Amino acid sequence: MSNRTHDSERRRLLRAMGATGLLAGFNALLPTYARDGLAASSQRHLTTGAARVAGGTPRDVDMDIHVRRELIDIAGGHAAAITLNHTTPGPIIELWEGHNARLRVHNHLDESTSMHWHGLLLPFQMDGVPGVAFPGIDPGDTFEVDFPVRQAGTYWYHSHSGLQEQTGQIGPIVIHSAADDGINADREYVLMLSDWTFEDPHRIVAKLKAVSDYYNFSERTLGDLAEDLRTAGVSQTIRDRLAWGDMRMSARDIADVTGYTYTYLMNGVHPEANWTGLFTPGERIRLRVINASAMTYFNVRVPGLPMTVVAADGKEVEPVETDEFQIGVAETFDVVVQPQADQAYTVMAESMDRSGYARGTLAPRAGMVAPVPALREQPQRTMMDMGMDMSHMDMGGMQMDHGQHGQAIGHGSMQKMSAADKTHDMAGMAHQGHAMDASKKATDMAGKHHDMQKMAHGTGPNAGSMGTGAMMEQAGPVVAKHGPDMHGPGNINVANVQRDRLAERGTGLEDVNHRVLTYSQLRNVVPMQDRRAPSRTIEIHLTGNMDRYMWSFDGVKYSDSSPIEFPYGERIRLVMVNDTMMEHPIHLHGMFMELENGQGDRLPFKHTLSVLPGSRASLLVTADEPGRWAFHCHLLYHMEMGMFRVVRVADQSGEKNV
Repeated sequence: MSNRTHDSERRRLLRAMGATGLLAGFNALLPTYARDGLAASSQRHLTTGAARVAGGTPRDVDMDIHVRRELIDIAGGHAAAITLNHTTPGPIIELWEGHNARLRVHNHLDESTSMHWHGLLLPFQMDGVPGVAFPGIDPGDTFEVDFPVRQAGTYWYHSHSGLQEQTGQIGPIVIHSAADDGINADREYVLMLSDWTFEDPHRIVAKLKAVSDYYNFSERTLGDLAEDLRTAGVSQTIRDRLAWGDMRMSARDIADVTGYTYTYLMNGVHPEANWTGLFTPGERIRLRVINASAMTYFNVRVPGLPMTVVAADGKEVEPVETDEFQIGVAETFDVVVQPQADQAYTVMAESMDRSGYARGTLAPRAGMVAPVPALREQPQRTMMDMGMDMSHMDMGGMQMDHGQHGQAIGHGSMQKMSAADKTHDMAGMAHQGHAMDASKKATDMAGKHHDMQKMAHGTGPNAGSMGTGAMMEQAGPVVAKHGPDMHGPGNINVANVQRDRLAERGTGLEDVNHRVLTYSQLRNVVPMQDRRAPSRTIEIHLTGNMDRYMWSFDGVKYSDSSPIEFPYGERIRLVMVNDTMMEHPIHLHGMFMELENGQGDRLPFKHTLSVLPGSRASLLVTADEPGRWAFHCHLLYHMEMGMFRVVRVADQSGEKNV
C-alpha cells in the first residue's frame, strides 16, 4: 500500500473517530506527553501511545467505564461495536497493589450487560458473571465494585453476557507491584490481541451448528490423498482416513472460526494500519501480551529479537528466554525484549490455523516498518490428538521407552460414537505409557513429519503415581473419577490414552527451528505457600461433539449441571482430561491454580490453562475464596454452547448458600 493510501486512511480514521467521539476516548488512553501531539493529522501518535503503560504515583483508583454501542472504523471497515469510554479495546485500567479500586460500569446499551475482571481476586459478588455472581446490569443502571487490590500483573476485563465480548467489550488491566519486581523495564506496552468479525456473532453460532466446518477452507483434497499414499503407504493412509471419518473430524480442523470472517487486531488496529510502539535502542521493553480474542489462539514472535518470559497470567515466573510462544484465549504473558539496533522489528501474532495474523511494529521512530513474515504452512492434527495409543503403529524408527518419564495414562478401551451415537469396540488398543525419543522424527498418519522431541516428560499424575515427589502423590478420595462411559450424547470421543503434554510445543510449532515456550518451563519465583497434600481429587472431562457443535464438561451442558463443590479451606487436586481433538483454554474464576508441571515446590500459578487434545493436566487449588465461581472454556462459542460449570466454595461456616 502506498504512503498516499496510508495517509488517506489515517485522515479517514481520524475524521470518523472525531465524528463518533472515539478520538476523545483514545486521548484518555494516552499519557500526557503523547496527548500534546494528538492534534497533528497523523495516526502515529495514536498507535504509539494507545497501549503505553503510564505508571505514576501509587494511589487509590476511582474510575468510570461507560458501555455504549457506536459506529466506528475498525478492521479496515465501518461497523457498530460495543465501546468502553468510546474505544475498543477499552481504556487501560491501571491499579496499584496494596491500594483500593473503585470501578463503576454504566450501561448505555438497550440490553443487559456485565463486566468480568479476568484474573482479579475480589469478592464473588463483584466478579461480574450474570446468573452466577449477580443478576447483570440492566439498561440505564450502574454497577460498582470497590475492593482492595491484592495482586500485581497483567489482566483484562470483558463482558460475560451472551456474545458481547466478540463485538468489542474488552479492555486491559495493569496492576503495578507494591515491591520492586526486578524486571527493570525502561518502557512498557500492552499488546492486546483480538479477533474482529463484521458478522453477527449469533449468525456465526448458527452456521457452526448447521455445518461445523463452515469456516474451514483447508480440508484435505484428492491431491493430499495421493501424497499420503506416496509417503505413508496404502494401509497406513486408509487407517488414517477411516479413523478421521469415523470421528466426523478432519486433520485440518484447527480452529472453528478462521480468517475467512476474522480480522486479527493488535490493540484494536488491523495489520495494514500497523500499531507501532517506540523505543530507544538499548532499552528493556516489557510487552504485556493479552489474548482477548473470542476464538483464536496466536503464535507470537518478534523476528530478530529473543524474548524473555517474566510472567504468566499476571504472576511472575523465573525468566525463560525463548523465540516464540503460543498464547491461548484469555491467557496473558509478559515478555521483555531489548533491541540494540536502530531498526524496526515486526511483532508477529500468527493465528494458530495460519489463516491470518495480527501485526505491530517496535521502532526507534514513527513511520518505520520491518518485513512481515509470510504465513507458515497450516498444521494438521494427528492420531495423538485423537487420544489414540501409538505404541502399535509404525513411528518411523522412533525409540519407545517405558516408565516414569513421558507417561501416557490409560483410560480403558478407545471409544467413539457413530452418527447414530453407538459405540465401537476398539478393545484391541494397547494402553501402556510410552515416551518418544527427543532425537527422532515421527511420521504421522497423514505422512507429515512432526518434531516429537517435546513428548518426553513425566509431570502429570496417573492412576498409580505422580512421579514428581511426595508432595504430588495421589492423596484423598477421588470425588469424580469417570469410567468407560461416553459422557452422554454431548461427547463423541473418549481418549484411550491421556498423555501429559505440558512439555510439548503448541500446535503448529513442532517443527520450527527456534526455541518455543512450553508449560513445563514455567517456574514460580517463590515456593508454594500451601504444602498440604490434597484432601480430594476432582476429575473433569472436557467433552464435545464437533459434528453437532455441542460442548460440555463430562458430557453435561451447563443448563443440566450442578455445582462442583470445593469445601472451604481444603487443598484440591483438579484433574482435567481433554477427550476432544482440539485445545480448550479452561478458566477458573476467583482463585489461582498451581500447575503440576514438575517444578517441585515452584509450581506456576495459572488462571487459564490451555489443555491440549487427548491430554491430562493436573492443578492444585486452595479453596480459600468463598462464593460461586464460573469455571468454563474461554472459547466464547464453546462456553455459549454449554462448556461452563459453577464451582461453589462454601463460606467458613460451611454454609452453601452462596
